[in-house]
Formats: sequence, structure tokens, C-alpha cells
Amino acid sequence: MSFDDTDKKLLLFLQEDSKQTTKELSHKLGLSVTAVYERIRKLENTGVISKYVAILDRNKIQRNFIVLCHIKLAQHKKEYVLQFEKEVMNLEEVTECFHVSGDYDYILKIGVKDMEDYRNFMLTKLTTLQHIASTHSSFMISEVKNTTAIVL
Repeated sequence: MSFDDTDKKLLLFLQEDSKQTTKELSHKLGLSVTAVYERIRKLENTGVISKYVAILDRNKIQRNFIVLCHIKLAQHKKEYVLQFEKEVMNLEEVTECFHVSGDYDYILKIGVKDMEDYRNFMLTKLTTLQHIASTHSSFMISEVKNTTAIVL
């Protein structure tokens, strides 16, 4: 799908604040409210915009201890991979999971309250998953960049 400059600007505005009204967006883009509404509807219907979400402040909900956990599976059998992926989907502390190449098979982004909370998560949840051979954890010192925006 190709995007003109107006679509690109519209998508950027919506990624900055999706609660903007079509009237506000029409002023910013120099288009009619109807034209903006139709563009948004087209972007939604084609799946370019997949959903609208609220982004929470991790500090205010006590999930600001961020861990990147590298996981190595015991074997790369299809059933092991599928089972691990199914089980990790149920771990509420895991906000992102990537199947990666290299020395490890997965990288998990985990948000918990503190080190004690992470230890509890490891002992009661993560290590109970089947087929994990090893883990390696790195802890966030500071957040340099965190954005959900994609610039076209």
C-alpha cells in the first residue's frame, strides 16, 4: 500500500494522540472533516491502523523494573517452540516476546515491581515453563528511547 504525504501526516498525528477529533485533525491537515474521516476509515479497513490503545505510565502502576530475558530452548522441535509460545502468552508480566536468531531463541521484555518481584516471577512462572534450557537476564538502567510511533 502506498501513502501520500497527507496519509503520512495523519498517521503521525494519530500515533501522537489518537483521541484527537476529526475536526482537530482536519484543521491540522487542511482537509474537510469528511475527508479526514474517510482517510481514517480506509486506514482502519485496510488494517494499517490495527487498534487504538492507552499507554500506561509504568512508574505509576509499579511495573518500572524492566528486564530483558534471553531464553534458550532445550531443542528446536516444532512442538517445543509452539508450546513455549503458547505458554508465554499467558504471562502477564511479559509485554513483548521475540523469536530471534543467534545464541538465544527468544527475548522477553518483562515489567515487574522490583528485583524481588522478578525473582518471584522467575521461580513461580518462567522456570515452570517446559523446554527451557537456559535464561540470561539483563536489567534496564535507564530508558533512552521508547516510542510506539512508526514514521513512514
